Amino acid sequence: MSTLTDLHADPVLAQTEPAIVNRTPQKPVLTVEDIHKLLPHRYPFALVDKIIDFVPGERAVGVKNVTYNEPQFQGHFPGKPIMPGVLIIEAMAQVGGVVLTQFPGIPAGLFMLTGIDKAKFRRPVVPGDQLIMTMELIRIKSRRFGWMKGRAEVEGQLAAEAELMFSIVD
Repeated sequence: MSTLTDLHADPVLAQTEPAIVNRTPQKPVLTVEDIHKLLPHRYPFALVDKIIDFVPGERAVGVKNVTYNEPQFQGHFPGKPIMPGVLIIEAMAQVGGVVLTQFPGIPAGLFMLTGIDKAKFRRPVVPGDQLIMTMELIRIKSRRFGWMKGRAEVEGQLAAEAELMFSIVD
């Protein structure tokens, strides 16, 4: 039996086949250049390559293409590169920053990550992966504080999740 035939013979694998076959790159809503206009992060700490979905005041979906030549992989870990969890959280926070910087009525300023709750890491993220991060606004307080919940996925599998808190620094 060929691999293609095996795929169709297994009902579980057959259900996932269309997502794999029809996977096409999504056109960005915001390019990396647009993101750089909103966020102060630059190489090597600019961790969002594009925003592929954006609902102002509600949520954003960002993409990070994980590549072997990123500096963290020199030491984390030699021979078995794995993206550090703190950088996954930071990438999620940067997607959240896009939502917060575009929220109506928020004063200009630098949003800083001030809290991380309920963080869980479910699968390793390695070079070659495309990290898809969804950040949803939970609430805003006093136009200075924001709470968001987020997920980071690779190929539809949950890699990380967390609730993040932000504050504007003058």
